[in-house]
Amino acid sequence: MTSDEVTQIKVGKNRMGIIGLKQILTDVAQAYTERPDDEIEAQLLNRLSKLNYIPHQTRTEYGRAFLREFKKSTGQAVEETDSNYLEVKVLGPGCSRCNQLEQDIMAVMNEMGLAGDIEHVTDINAISEYGVMGTPALILNGKVMAVGSVPPKARLKNWLQEISEK
Repeated sequence: MTSDEVTQIKVGKNRMGIIGLKQILTDVAQAYTERPDDEIEAQLLNRLSKLNYIPHQTRTEYGRAFLREFKKSTGQAVEETDSNYLEVKVLGPGCSRCNQLEQDIMAVMNEMGLAGDIEHVTDINAISEYGVMGTPALILNGKVMAVGSVPPKARLKNWLQEISEK
């Protein structure tokens, strides 16, 4: 793993690419796990600011996002700030079935008037991090919903409706 690897995270309502996040999370976890959240957040901001441009007026928002990612990486409970936020990941190498799943989910979200981030993860190493044993796979807000098949649009609509009603 290199320190110039870019990881996408949610900062506020936007997705941002952060350079070196995974390595710094690992480094900070080794030395700061038992420290208070504000200390961990300050350490993450300090280290990640050296590799990434973080506007002064958004440092607080970035700090919260970094701390959230730190907690996820160390297996701690994480409180999501925006329950209506929809994050969709389609996992697959770019085959016709994977592309079909991506197109279907976009069509259903458009039909339902739902906004959210859709990411098609094609890198085999990144896909393996999700622990799925087949593609295409669909992940909605961090939960694996389908593996190895393209669900019918009606099922996609039901899943999205359940999530949007929470």
